Amino acid sequence: MNNKGAAAHKTALVIGAGGVIGRNLIEYLELLPEWEIIGVSRRGGDSSGRTRYVSVDLLNEGDTREKLGKLSEVTHIFYAAYQDRPTWAELVAPNLAMLVNVVNAVEPNASNLQHISLMQGYKVYGAHLGPFKTPARETDAYHMPPEFNIDQQQFLERRQPGSSWTWSALRPSVVSGFALGNPMNLAMVIAVYASISKELGLPLRFPGKPGAYNSLLEMTDAALLAKATVWAATDERCANQAFNITNGDLFRWNELWPKIAASFGLEAAPPLQMSLEEVMADKEELWSSMVEKHGLANNAYKDVSSWRFGDFVFSWDYDFFADGSKARRFGFHEFVDTEAMFMDIFKELRQRKVIP
Repeated sequence: MNNKGAAAHKTALVIGAGGVIGRNLIEYLELLPEWEIIGVSRRGGDSSGRTRYVSVDLLNEGDTREKLGKLSEVTHIFYAAYQDRPTWAELVAPNLAMLVNVVNAVEPNASNLQHISLMQGYKVYGAHLGPFKTPARETDAYHMPPEFNIDQQQFLERRQPGSSWTWSALRPSVVSGFALGNPMNLAMVIAVYASISKELGLPLRFPGKPGAYNSLLEMTDAALLAKATVWAATDERCANQAFNITNGDLFRWNELWPKIAASFGLEAAPPLQMSLEEVMADKEELWSSMVEKHGLANNAYKDVSSWRFGDFVFSWDYDFFADGSKARRFGFHEFVDTEAMFMDIFKELRQRKVIP
C-alpha cells in the first residue's frame, strides 16, 4: 500500500454515499483532517466543507466514465453501492457492473490510487440461504453461485496484481445506523413498527418465525463499521484481506425485544408470525396522520419503512454470527454494545422527529 503515513493528504471516493453505510462513512471521514471526500450516488447531495457530491448513474458506463474519470485526485475508493433486485441471481449483473464501471473510470486517471475498499456481508457465507456454519470465518469456502459479493471480490483479486493499489473487503452483519430511504435499515423497521403499534394501542409483538426469536445473532453499528473501513483501507497489514466486522457481542431477540418494547413504553406480547410487508402495506394513511399529530418531519412512508428487509431478518430461525477475531488480530479493537446501539438510534430518530 502506498500510503505515506496517517497525516498524508487523501481523497476518498465514497460510492453509495446516500445509504446508511456510505453516510456514516462520510461523517467519520469528515472528522479526520487529512481527508477530502467525494460522495457518489444517483441522487447526489449538497456539498459542504470537505465533502462534495457527484450524481452518477453507475449502471451507465458512459455516465460513470464522464463523471468519475476526471477525478484524478482520488487515492481511496470506498465502494458501498447496492442495487436491489427480486432474486439472488438478478442481483449479480447490476452490482458487478457498477463496481467494474467505477474501477474502469477511476483507475486509469487516478495516478495515486492506493486502495479499493469493498463492502460485502454474510451472503459470502451463504447466510441468506439458510443455516450456515457458525461462527463464519474469512477462510470459509465459497458456496454455489450466484453471489455478487463473491464476484465483486474476485474481480478485484484479478485486477489487483501489478497495480499500485490494494483492496480490502469488509463483511459486517446487519448494519444499523441513521439513514432515511434505505432499503436495509433494521433499526428503522423496528422504530416505525413500534411507533405504529403504539399509535394503535397494541403491544409490541415479534413478527418473525418462531425459531428466530431464540436464535443467536449479532449486529454491526454503522459508525463502528466506518472506523473499521478506514482502518482497513489505511493500515498496510490489511492489504488484500477480508474482515468480518461486528459489534463484538451476541444477543437473542427473546431477551432484547422486551427491552426495545419498554423503550417505546410498550408491553411485549408473545410473538406472532406475520409478514410486515403485508400487514404494513395499508398503513401509509395512518403514518401521514401520525406525522401531523406528533409534528414529525415530513418523511414519506416509503422512506421510513423497509418491511421486506425486516421480514428477511426476522425469518432467520438459525444462528447468525461470524468470528470477528481476525480484525482484532490485525489491530482493530473497537466494539459496541448492541442494546445501547439500538437505544441510541431510537433516541436520534426521536430527536430528528422521524418518530414520535
